[in-house]
Amino acid sequence: MTVDATVHDTERLWYDTTAWDGWVDGLEHVLAVEPSWPAVGSSVSWESGPAGRGHVTERVVAYAPLEGQSLDVTDDTIEGRQGVAFTPVDGGTEVALSLEYRIRKRSIFTPLIDALFVRNAWNTSLRSTLARFAAELDHKAVK
Repeated sequence: MTVDATVHDTERLWYDTTAWDGWVDGLEHVLAVEPSWPAVGSSVSWESGPAGRGHVTERVVAYAPLEGQSLDVTDDTIEGRQGVAFTPVDGGTEVALSLEYRIRKRSIFTPLIDALFVRNAWNTSLRSTLARFAAELDHKAVK
Protein backbone atom coordinates (compact mmCIF):
# COMPACT_ATOMS: atom_id res chain seq x y z
CA MET A 1 0.00 0.00 0.00
CA THR A 2 1.23 3.50 -0.77
CA VAL A 3 0.67 6.20 1.85
CA ASP A 4 0.88 9.95 1.43
CA ALA A 5 3.67 10.53 3.99
CA THR A 6 7.43 10.52 4.26
CA VAL A 7 9.24 7.34 5.25
CA HIS A 8 10.17 9.04 8.52
CA ASP A 9 6.55 9.88 9.43
CA THR A 10 5.35 6.46 8.27
CA GLU A 11 7.93 4.62 10.34
CA ARG A 12 7.35 6.80 13.40
CA LEU A 13 3.64 5.88 13.49
CA TRP A 14 4.28 2.21 12.68
CA TYR A 15 6.56 1.77 15.70
CA ASP A 16 4.40 3.86 18.06
CA THR A 17 2.82 1.08 20.11
CA THR A 18 0.56 3.58 21.90
CA ALA A 19 -1.28 4.02 18.59
CA TRP A 20 -1.55 0.33 17.66
CA ASP A 21 -5.06 -0.10 19.09
CA GLY A 22 -6.22 2.30 16.37
CA TRP A 23 -5.03 0.22 13.45
CA VAL A 24 -3.60 -3.25 14.27
CA ASP A 25 -6.35 -5.68 13.30
CA GLY A 26 -7.65 -7.58 16.33
CA LEU A 27 -5.51 -5.82 18.93
CA GLU A 28 -7.36 -4.98 22.12
CA HIS A 29 -4.47 -3.64 24.21
CA VAL A 30 -0.68 -3.66 24.38
CA LEU A 31 0.60 -5.42 27.50
CA ALA A 32 4.34 -4.72 27.46
CA VAL A 33 6.91 -2.93 25.32
CA GLU A 34 10.61 -3.32 25.97
CA PRO A 35 12.44 0.02 26.26
CA SER A 36 14.71 -0.67 23.27
CA TRP A 37 11.73 -1.17 20.89
CA PRO A 38 12.01 -1.35 17.83
CA ALA A 39 15.67 -2.50 18.04
CA VAL A 40 16.81 -6.08 17.44
CA GLY A 41 16.08 -8.33 20.40
CA SER A 42 13.27 -6.17 21.80
CA SER A 43 9.70 -7.34 21.99
CA VAL A 44 6.09 -6.26 22.33
CA SER A 45 3.30 -8.38 23.75
CA TRP A 46 -0.38 -7.68 23.30
CA GLU A 47 -3.82 -9.21 23.70
CA SER A 48 -6.55 -9.53 21.12
CA GLY A 49 -10.26 -9.28 21.64
CA PRO A 50 -12.26 -12.37 22.70
CA ALA A 51 -12.61 -13.81 19.19
CA GLY A 52 -9.02 -13.04 18.20
CA ARG A 53 -5.51 -14.41 18.48
CA GLY A 54 -5.18 -14.37 22.27
CA HIS A 55 -1.77 -13.42 23.65
CA VAL A 56 0.63 -12.26 20.90
CA THR A 57 4.39 -11.74 21.24
CA GLU A 58 6.47 -9.99 18.59
CA ARG A 59 10.28 -10.17 18.96
CA VAL A 60 12.51 -8.12 16.61
CA VAL A 61 15.04 -10.19 14.64
CA ALA A 62 16.08 -7.50 12.13
CA TYR A 63 15.70 -3.73 12.05
CA ALA A 64 16.97 -1.11 9.62
CA PRO A 65 15.93 2.47 10.41
CA LEU A 66 13.80 4.00 7.63
CA GLU A 67 13.73 0.63 5.83
CA GLY A 68 11.83 -1.90 7.91
CA GLN A 69 11.79 -4.66 10.45
CA SER A 70 11.40 -8.45 10.77
CA LEU A 71 9.76 -10.03 13.79
CA ASP A 72 9.32 -13.52 15.15
CA VAL A 73 5.63 -13.70 16.00
CA THR A 74 3.87 -16.21 18.22
CA ASP A 75 0.30 -16.46 19.41
CA ASP A 76 -2.03 -19.19 20.59
CA THR A 77 -2.27 -20.77 17.12
CA ILE A 78 0.73 -19.78 14.98
CA GLU A 79 4.42 -19.03 15.00
CA GLY A 80 6.01 -17.16 12.18
CA ARG A 81 7.99 -14.29 10.72
CA GLN A 82 6.35 -10.95 10.03
CA GLY A 83 8.03 -8.24 8.01
CA VAL A 84 7.37 -4.62 7.24
CA ALA A 85 9.25 -2.59 4.64
CA PHE A 86 9.13 1.14 3.93
CA THR A 87 10.14 2.29 0.45
CA PRO A 88 10.11 5.92 -0.67
CA VAL A 89 8.10 6.45 -3.86
CA ASP A 90 6.91 9.53 -5.72
CA GLY A 91 4.44 11.28 -3.46
CA GLY A 92 4.83 9.05 -0.43
CA THR A 93 5.94 5.73 0.97
CA GLU A 94 5.14 2.19 -0.04
CA VAL A 95 4.44 0.02 3.01
CA ALA A 96 4.74 -3.73 2.47
CA LEU A 97 3.57 -6.11 5.18
CA SER A 98 4.19 -9.86 5.02
CA LEU A 99 3.67 -12.90 7.21
CA GLU A 100 5.07 -16.40 6.88
CA TYR A 101 3.55 -18.69 9.49
CA ARG A 102 3.19 -22.25 10.68
CA ILE A 103 0.12 -23.50 12.51
CA ARG A 104 1.27 -24.78 15.89
CA LYS A 105 -1.30 -27.52 16.52
CA ARG A 106 -1.16 -29.70 13.43
CA SER A 107 -3.24 -32.61 12.24
CA ILE A 108 -3.78 -34.47 9.02
CA PHE A 109 -6.33 -31.79 8.07
CA THR A 110 -4.10 -28.78 8.79
CA PRO A 111 -2.99 -28.18 5.16
CA LEU A 112 -6.59 -28.22 3.94
CA ILE A 113 -7.86 -25.97 6.74
CA ASP A 114 -4.96 -23.59 6.12
CA ALA A 115 -5.64 -23.43 2.37
CA LEU A 116 -9.40 -23.00 2.71
CA PHE A 117 -9.72 -20.78 5.78
CA VAL A 118 -6.62 -19.65 7.64
CA ARG A 119 -4.61 -18.16 4.78
CA ASN A 120 -7.58 -16.10 3.58
CA ALA A 121 -8.22 -14.83 7.12
CA TRP A 122 -4.57 -13.77 7.46
CA ASN A 123 -4.61 -11.98 4.09
CA THR A 124 -7.77 -10.13 5.11
CA SER A 125 -6.26 -9.19 8.48
CA LEU A 126 -3.03 -7.87 6.95
CA ARG A 127 -4.97 -5.82 4.37
CA SER A 128 -7.20 -4.44 7.12
CA THR A 129 -4.19 -3.49 9.22
CA LEU A 130 -2.60 -1.65 6.29
CA ALA A 131 -5.82 0.17 5.37
CA ARG A 132 -6.44 1.26 8.96
CA PHE A 133 -2.79 2.30 9.29
CA ALA A 134 -3.04 4.48 6.16
CA ALA A 135 -6.23 6.09 7.49
CA GLU A 136 -4.58 6.78 10.86
CA LEU A 137 -1.54 8.26 9.14
CA ASP A 138 -3.81 10.51 7.05
CA HIS A 139 -5.70 11.53 10.19
CA LYS A 140 -2.48 12.47 12.00
CA ALA A 141 -1.28 14.47 8.97
CA VAL A 142 -4.50 16.54 9.03
CA LYS A 143 -4.06 17.52 12.70
